[in-house]
Amino acid sequence: MRLFAKIRRSLIVSGKFKSYLLYAFGEIFLIVIGILIAWKINDLNEIRKNRIVEAKIYHSLYEELNTNLNVLNTGIDKYASNVKRLEATLNYVGLAPEQITPGAKDTIVHINYSPMVLLDGALNSIISTSKFEIIESDSLKNLIANYPTNIEEFKITDAKINEIVVNHLQPEVEKHLALVDMLPRDNPKYNNLRDFGKMSNYYSLLNSKEYQNAIVDRLLQTENLLTQAKKLKNRTQIMALQLKKELGYTVDN
Repeated sequence: MRLFAKIRRSLIVSGKFKSYLLYAFGEIFLIVIGILIAWKINDLNEIRKNRIVEAKIYHSLYEELNTNLNVLNTGIDKYASNVKRLEATLNYVGLAPEQITPGAKDTIVHINYSPMVLLDGALNSIISTSKFEIIESDSLKNLIANYPTNIEEFKITDAKINEIVVNHLQPEVEKHLALVDMLPRDNPKYNNLRDFGKMSNYYSLLNSKEYQNAIVDRLLQTENLLTQAKKLKNRTQIMALQLKKELGYTVDN
């Protein structure tokens, strides 16, 4: 800066006004170029920082989606098994007491249900904050934006089944059956209760209108949930593959 000032003074003293103007314009031009370079470097740094944040977002979401895929795979197998069990239960309706086999009784008493737990913490963190704007891929943005609706629909159906079991099916089962039938048969400490306790009446249970309605309702909702689980699995896989593509080699590190 002292050098530039010295040159300016020299030109002014010598009376070379035209040369001074050219020099002044040149100096301004250099300053502008310097500002533009600094601005560009700052932009590049911001872009680099955004890429680092974006990669972290992708990693957390990718891990969450893979966890959900495992949960959905387990759920799909469970729902398919539940559909078969419920269909078999409906086929027992109308059987005479002596026709209700131990295998049928075992199918009837196992009504337990565990709601599915799908993760959405990373997803909600992205959607509800400025992180969402950092994502450059429009197709990935659309997938992420629609995914919470898919999960919510799944959770609603899942909750309906749990409500059917807890508030309708379980009370009817407890009204007609002795809960000892749900305990392990090979455990001798329950033998006394089995021998002298109040007996179960599977015939009256199967012919209960409330029980039949609860089984049919649960069957329909389970079939619906199975369909939703398959669709959600497909969308989750598409998102995971898209994320893997965006992350490239870093996904496996």
